[in-house]
Amino acid sequence: MKNDMNRKRALISDAFKVKKKRNGTETFGAVDEGGPADMKSTLEYLMTLFPRKLFNDTLPPIVLKHQLYSIHDDKTLVDKEVNKLQESGELLMFQLGFDSEAFGLVFASDYKAKVLAGEEGKVTRTTVDKFLEKVVSSCPDLSFSKDKMLKEFLFTDSEITQLVKSGVLTVRDAGSWWLSIPNSGKFTKYFIQGRKAVLGMVKKSKYNEVLRADLEERRTTSQVKFPIKYHVHDIVGAELVESIPTTSGTLLRFADS
Repeated sequence: MKNDMNRKRALISDAFKVKKKRNGTETFGAVDEGGPADMKSTLEYLMTLFPRKLFNDTLPPIVLKHQLYSIHDDKTLVDKEVNKLQESGELLMFQLGFDSEAFGLVFASDYKAKVLAGEEGKVTRTTVDKFLEKVVSSCPDLSFSKDKMLKEFLFTDSEITQLVKSGVLTVRDAGSWWLSIPNSGKFTKYFIQGRKAVLGMVKKSKYNEVLRADLEERRTTSQVKFPIKYHVHDIVGAELVESIPTTSGTLLRFADS
């Protein structure tokens, strides 16, 4: 199983390297073509950077939507293709809570598998099953109103309480809930901590700039629990650094907000 995963990772990685060599620039695969298949392969590549072991494999791999912008220049195209994958039921989107612009993306199959594994032997299992089947499989919404949960999806008040308890819903405001990823608090904590540390590496470099390739080779500190590449895709996609092409490769410069 492990070998298969490594092989898959290598294949995805190789597909991205081919584009890099052919164009002679530091972009990754499928930048120009667009289309849901390309966006899916980009998501799969980014998900190979997600540190499953850090969370004892209890979380589905999470990618932030803006990380896709670090690979595909056309944001409108990214949004369009992500919407298509959502509409087809393949991809779920989550409001991550630490920033109104931060949206997490998870493959629906991964989400359901991890949620059900976490529900093993719990009294909330039947209600969560019903939620995955009736709501998650058919509705791409990020949040749900009480009216919709009661009248359209036919959940009772006590069942909604069970869904909040199990972590698949989290309170948005009085009478509405966000779709959520159970046990993702640690992900958010490590993500923010790592982002600050990697941005700090850029800021501490001469002239507040560093070659992307050099940054990606840096050894991680105790503050950085994720692979540095995961954070580089984050800070580039969120435009916290500027990407400047040079003859030595892409230069990342800290962007003063």
